[in-house]
Amino acid sequence: MKFLVSVIDDKDNPGSTDRMPAISEFNNRLIADGYWVFAGGLADTARVIDNRGEQALISDGPFVESKEYLAGVWVWEAPDLDTALKLATEASKVCDRKLEVRPFQ
Repeated sequence: MKFLVSVIDDKDNPGSTDRMPAISEFNNRLIADGYWVFAGGLADTARVIDNRGEQALISDGPFVESKEYLAGVWVWEAPDLDTALKLATEASKVCDRKLEVRPFQ
């Protein structure tokens, strides 16, 4: 199964900024253990495109204004949800941020 793991940061209480060495080590372990598919951090800027009407509307994002925001993502391949949740529990500690785990096809 593949899982989308969303990294959630908080404007009022951001995670530590010195976590990259620990995240890199965790990512290397994900790769070695065969869980890694993809990961990436997201920029602060976003655009929202809505082309459902007569004319495309492009506006500044994100699509939802909130003190919490999507700071990055992982995509993992794991045998089941329990394994993904175990990895996410460790990843949350490593990156010092909340995570959301969603299976996808």
